[in-house]
Amino acid sequence: MNGNLRRIISAVTLMTSLIAIFLVLKKPSPVAHAQPVAAAAANAQSFQDKLQQLDRTKQPGQAPAEVHLSSDEVSAAIAQAAGAIPVTAVSSSTPSPSPQVEGATGQPEVKDYQVNFEGDIARGQFLTQVAGKDVWVTLAGHLGSQDGYVTFVPSEFKVGNLNVPVSLVNDALQKKLTEERDRLKLPDNVAAIKVENGELIMTQK
Repeated sequence: MNGNLRRIISAVTLMTSLIAIFLVLKKPSPVAHAQPVAAAAANAQSFQDKLQQLDRTKQPGQAPAEVHLSSDEVSAAIAQAAGAIPVTAVSSSTPSPSPQVEGATGQPEVKDYQVNFEGDIARGQFLTQVAGKDVWVTLAGHLGSQDGYVTFVPSEFKVGNLNVPVSLVNDALQKKLTEERDRLKLPDNVAAIKVENGELIMTQK
């Protein structure tokens, strides 16, 4: 009886492992839709135009400027800024190439990424390699700022289609954010950022 039980447990463990591997390698539902070339170019330009509002000199007694950016505008701007990624923006079907950072920095290579804002949640999704396999990573949470630096408190973490408890990754994520603190400094003309009502809001300093 004990032998049969052990075999059953072994079979269940193997099946669970196979399911986990399948979920990790399976592509999740995209967090953002693909943008047509013309729309992506327009969104990237809109992003730049709105940022210029933060450079305008405030008049005495005037409230700081506040710009509202959609996820489409941010996604298109990211794609354009990546250099090797065309302004066709994020594609939910074909990964776009991005600058290689593995080897030079030891960081995993990120091949494609998508951005979406829903309510006060920022959700990002990117394609990277783990053990030579393409794996999609989805990260969501509250994006904000404190003392002139960007902050991020995760609320969701997925590898492929496998949900990973945030408690298992938050300490490592916050440590990484601390290590990258200099890169998270807000621009000199930005006092604060936040996600609200499905938009990224940037407030002039």
